[in-house]
Amino acid sequence: MGKIIISENISLDGVVQDPTGEEGFRHGGWFRQIGDKDREAWAKVLLDEALGAEAMLLGRRRPKYVVSSTLQEPKWTNATVLKGGAVSEVSKLKQELAGDIVVYGSAQLVHTLREHDLADELRLMIYPVVVGAGERLFGETSDTKPMRLINTQTVGDGLAFLTYRPVRAA
Repeated sequence: MGKIIISENISLDGVVQDPTGEEGFRHGGWFRQIGDKDREAWAKVLLDEALGAEAMLLGRRRPKYVVSSTLQEPKWTNATVLKGGAVSEVSKLKQELAGDIVVYGSAQLVHTLREHDLADELRLMIYPVVVGAGERLFGETSDTKPMRLINTQTVGDGLAFLTYRPVRAA
């Protein structure tokens, strides 16, 4: 069975919206607030994570699964569109694959996966900036979602890389 890993760049106050500033969000571009040493260290962590994945729900080089109700034919190579409901399609994908399935940068999909307890691991690269406004990774949920911290790592001089797993009833 595959393992769904959510991997997100996130500000200190939980914002995930427009980290690179390309979407026009007035507080966007917070990703660029870090120095070259931190950026290089971040890139190594991201590359190691991508190389260790069996598939991605966003990506370029490995099998990709795009959750969409409107996209018919992806223009990327090695991509499959999951056209049904996200919950049922991702559940099937978890059963079909054996390795890590990494989800990058899709807040709406992340909310859905977390709400339906499909995420097996949460990896947060925390940037030392308070954005003050914007879409946050964690919104309202139907219930409390307890998590267990399983790893901490300092990346470069200023980034914190935290890994959590959900606490599930035995």
